[in-house]
Amino acid sequence: MRGKKGERHADPLDPPRRRANKQRGHGTYDNDRPPIVGTVGRYSGQCRLRVRHHTDSKTLQQHVHGYTQQDTTCYTDEWQGYNRIKRTHHTVCHGQKEWARDDDGDGIREVHTNTIEGYFSILKRGIYGVYQHVSEHHLKRYLAEFDFRYNERVALGVGDVERTEAARRKGLRSRSYAYVSN
Repeated sequence: MRGKKGERHADPLDPPRRRANKQRGHGTYDNDRPPIVGTVGRYSGQCRLRVRHHTDSKTLQQHVHGYTQQDTTCYTDEWQGYNRIKRTHHTVCHGQKEWARDDDGDGIREVHTNTIEGYFSILKRGIYGVYQHVSEHHLKRYLAEFDFRYNERVALGVGDVERTEAARRKGLRSRSYAYVSN
């Protein structure tokens, strides 16, 4: 039987159970933390999340260049995988406890990664709250669902009717309804 919080576990042959891989840092597709690469447009409000096998600079460069326009300004943290992005690029140094920075002196801290981190927070809350568990095999489908929800939300002026029409146009299916465009 397990002990109370703070008490040592009595039986070394029955170790305490741990949830998922709690190691800090970037996950790999081989362990139980497949990397998810995302971009969020600050002004457009559009989001794209994709599952990748690696988060090296080549993969990140392909993702950013595939989902952004040439004149886009990218805001990232200091991780070196972002250094080869061929866009206007600003970084914040989370390692030095810098979360936002005002570069042009107007009093607005425009250099930050809060937009994508907020979206990842919504994603995690949605997965843990609704699904509790997501298999690696179907992770891309869950990400597509959350992309759709985020890109077709009320804050962007999309109501229920427009969201349903968008689902029909994209040919989305649910358990009880099949939205297939004619």
